[in-house]
Amino acid sequence: MTSPHVTIGSSDEMQTHWRQLASQYGSPLLVFDAKVLRRNYQELVEALPGVQLFYAVKAHPHAFIVRVIEQLGGGFDVASGGETDLLLQLKVFGRRTIHTHPIKKDAEIRTALRYGVTTFVVDSLYELEKLIPYRGRVGVLLRLSFRNLGAAVDLSRKFGCSLTEAPEIIARARELDVHIKGVSFHVGSQCADASKHVEGIETCCELMQRMNEHGGTPMNVMDIGGGFPADYNRQGVDIHKFCAPIRAALEQLPDDWDILAEPGRYLVASAVTSITTVVGKSIRDNVRWYYLDDGVYGSYSGQIYDHACYPLQVLRTGESFPSVLAGPTCDSIDVIAEGIELPELEVDDLVIGHEMGAYTAATRTRFNSLPDARLVDLGTGEIDG
Repeated sequence: MTSPHVTIGSSDEMQTHWRQLASQYGSPLLVFDAKVLRRNYQELVEALPGVQLFYAVKAHPHAFIVRVIEQLGGGFDVASGGETDLLLQLKVFGRRTIHTHPIKKDAEIRTALRYGVTTFVVDSLYELEKLIPYRGRVGVLLRLSFRNLGAAVDLSRKFGCSLTEAPEIIARARELDVHIKGVSFHVGSQCADASKHVEGIETCCELMQRMNEHGGTPMNVMDIGGGFPADYNRQGVDIHKFCAPIRAALEQLPDDWDILAEPGRYLVASAVTSITTVVGKSIRDNVRWYYLDDGVYGSYSGQIYDHACYPLQVLRTGESFPSVLAGPTCDSIDVIAEGIELPELEVDDLVIGHEMGAYTAATRTRFNSLPDARLVDLGTGEIDG
């Protein structure tokens, strides 16, 4: 297990802040700060001028977050009927969405069309053929694979066609009169740098221009996916610096092309903070074990499913001892952090988790039938759960 970044102690102001939240709303608690989400969104807009942002709903599918993205003028990247149902309930206009899951049931395609989705992604002839009955109503993006071992999650391992397969799929779409609007790619989650984005942009540009020379309706849409990183190491993420090579590559594209992106983690990770409580403690083999009321089956699920390592903070100071932070379930895999040094904690002390907005609540389970962490909107005081 990777050791997280741990902060010891806190200002009196922040200690009071977290304790008041825990006292008012209970624990475990996820605290959503819309101001942070707005700031992150604006920074990404400035870092990628002219790129249309479609929030990846899968990162954290919650009404609080969707409402802010909609107010900011963003679109939504959906991958299931459940995600389109959420947006429908919140009265988000269907044309502000793109459906990016390459594999879909026919019933799901029909559900998305009824909602108003018109842009779909495919990565094979098999998936292209599913859209034949709806060819008068859809525009298609062909997803290409760009393997990226430098990403936390290499999404091209599972999805995307090869560059050699792409011309055949595009040609077949034109024969079937299915409108291929352009291409898409996703170079993976939590990328260390933008080199694969640049490779994807340059490669897809060459493919689109080459295929446009062959006739048919010109392709003029490129979706550069996500992969913009969160600050799990607490070293600071300069999104303008990260995106500089991407901007340079995009400047080489034709002016009349539409460029899309699917940010999720970068937007929402730092907008949510976790508050958990120590509910039990023990000393085992000279190591202090602290049992919290949330763990890897709950809000820390991203440590299992997303390869994330969330920054932690304890409020006490003093002499440190070898320690383990464990979750509340009866399963021994439910360990948040081990091999760390902490001051002596007591029952009812708080442990704070930072960068907890992405792939946390979204992937939690109900193992042991324990209650989910409630989500509170810091600005409005609205509570969910």
